[in-house]
Amino acid sequence: MHVLHIGKFWPPYAGGIERSMRDLCVGLVQDGITVDVLAHAAPGDRRGRAFDDAGIAVRLLPCLGQLAYAPVSPGFPLALHRALQRKPDLLHLHLPNPAAFWALLSPAARALPWVLQWQSDIPADAPGLVRLAYPLYRPWERALLARAACVIASSPNYRDASTALAPWRDKTRVLPLGLPPDTAKPVADGAALWPGQGLRLLAVGRLSHYKGFNVLLDALAQTPGVQLLLIGAGECAAELAQQVTALGLGARVRLAGAVDDATRDAAYAAAEMFCLPSIARSESFGMVLLEAMRASLPTLASDVPGSGMHFVLDGGRAGRLVPPNDAPALAAALTELAADPASRRQLATAGHARWQSTFTLTAMAAGIRGIYADVLVQAIA
Repeated sequence: MHVLHIGKFWPPYAGGIERSMRDLCVGLVQDGITVDVLAHAAPGDRRGRAFDDAGIAVRLLPCLGQLAYAPVSPGFPLALHRALQRKPDLLHLHLPNPAAFWALLSPAARALPWVLQWQSDIPADAPGLVRLAYPLYRPWERALLARAACVIASSPNYRDASTALAPWRDKTRVLPLGLPPDTAKPVADGAALWPGQGLRLLAVGRLSHYKGFNVLLDALAQTPGVQLLLIGAGECAAELAQQVTALGLGARVRLAGAVDDATRDAAYAAAEMFCLPSIARSESFGMVLLEAMRASLPTLASDVPGSGMHFVLDGGRAGRLVPPNDAPALAAALTELAADPASRRQLATAGHARWQSTFTLTAMAAGIRGIYADVLVQAIA
């Protein structure tokens, strides 16, 4: 079987979608599937290149930048045409990604069955330009959904809350994302990454408006026994740095920015608790929760209606859930868990078991293989 994946970016570009896409492709290659990937280089990288990544044939197109978070890459249509000349059996499109719209205009692409990996909706609270552009995006999005043989959602919660997916609920299948076992061996003392004394709390993610890191900082101001390492870069970095200063948290909070994989691994190994304080459904799943659960960390997350975080943490049995955008509630949970090692151990054990039972890469790859087989049978019938 030969599958062409069309994505937005590719690691080392930082993002949960990109990491998940690569992990999946690695798992499929290990199962004997031929995998090609067509995606974009990082914004501003004008060098196109093709390379082998763990057996995956990856081609990254030059990217002039982003417009409303959409990569600007004039060469994408021609690259898609050339990729289709390799005769894949089906297309696997990862959305949201306007580059996938080119498949609608390609006779060779339309001749193949399509699988759509629905990573997230375009949220109603998106930044202004994205919100303004969505009426132009939506008809193309609907056309992709109508054309797809199967749509994959990562959780029942997200599927059921998505108005965009509602007309295609009958062909939407839930398949959770997954992670491979963690074989990394930390090469540094991760505890030294934190700035001071107290329980070592870790948060990882793009510094965007929906991540709720400002709420976490407000909660930390009420939780003196906890210190925070926040890993990630993004448009809210300066605002969060100002908030740290204004709250007098400089001795207990380190904004680490983007870090390499070795530093990230060391942080997970040395952390004592993990927090994902997102405040909106833009946090569709929470891949970093899986990373924390795999590392046997007790996890704390926001219970955003319609987000997959509730599903990932098994309704609060595999991690603590608190109301979104509620700094006092988050502070109370942090204070309680910081003072209760037994509860932290219980959450860590439950979270790790939840990852092993539901969110492994092996399970995800097996599910995808089954979907591919079903779609190809339908295409022949």
